[in-house]
Amino acid sequence: MPTPVAQHVSRIEAAITAGMAVKSAIAASWARSAQLYRLDPSSRRAESRITEAELSLARERMGALLPAAAPHLDRLFQMVGGLGACIVLADPQGVAVDRRGAAADDRDFAGAGLWTGTVWAEANVGTNGIGTCLAEGRAVTIHRDQHFLARNIGLSCSSAPVHGPDGRLAAVIDVSTARSDVADAVAGLIGGTVAEVARKVEADLFHLEFPRTRILLVPGLDRGLGALLAVDADDLVIGATRAARQHFGLVGNLVETPRLVTDLLGLEGNDSLDEAERAVLTRALVRSEGNVSVAARALGLSRATMHRKLGRR
Repeated sequence: MPTPVAQHVSRIEAAITAGMAVKSAIAASWARSAQLYRLDPSSRRAESRITEAELSLARERMGALLPAAAPHLDRLFQMVGGLGACIVLADPQGVAVDRRGAAADDRDFAGAGLWTGTVWAEANVGTNGIGTCLAEGRAVTIHRDQHFLARNIGLSCSSAPVHGPDGRLAAVIDVSTARSDVADAVAGLIGGTVAEVARKVEADLFHLEFPRTRILLVPGLDRGLGALLAVDADDLVIGATRAARQHFGLVGNLVETPRLVTDLLGLEGNDSLDEAERAVLTRALVRSEGNVSVAARALGLSRATMHRKLGRR
């Protein structure tokens, strides 16, 4: 009778030979692992690890993302730690730069390579939560024998990408467990939770990047929290999250090439000097709670001039 490893290898080879890559995202990743990266699913070689010095540099390159993600990773671990899971934050190269786990499970996870400094890029270990999430730029769940390497089929991994304020992929959050009693349905629920946490980290990073702007939630999108716009005092959009960029077709550096928020949202803007002046007067009156004298002083106008301008409204 074939060994479990031999059965796993045969299953992967059969899927690739049958051309399943065009129908299945998992089979497509298997094909990349075997044909593009020349990996052997039966390989037992040790995982790739970077040095402590390299890990320190990788963490430094993460910038504000590490401290922004930390409280979210803590809360996520509180939710899923009871399932015998660990949490890994990986950089865009697939290097685990931070993690959360129970001390009782540390030895097992360190042996499985779910530890800081380990490289989980698809090119290194084939189909897996972190690497395949990076390769496809979307949230994925790789459940047990969906992994490419036979030595990883005991893991169930759910990963979601974190995009920076510029819309580029900045990190991956992964929840992995070696518990054999984690069903497909539970793995799916974990995947949804990880994706939600990733969006929260993105939102926090976005607020940090644009601290003195109005942050608008794009209406009408299921992605909710993930679709945000940063709008300056001139009603110019100078920042957008990846979800907002995809929705509006925005590209490039919006600080250098901003867009009118009224144009993006299909709203009527103050395109004439008279309309713009009325808007300024109205805001001043609202801030002064209707006190004309206070509003006039705030605008650097005399009370008589303020009354004259209000009379033309």
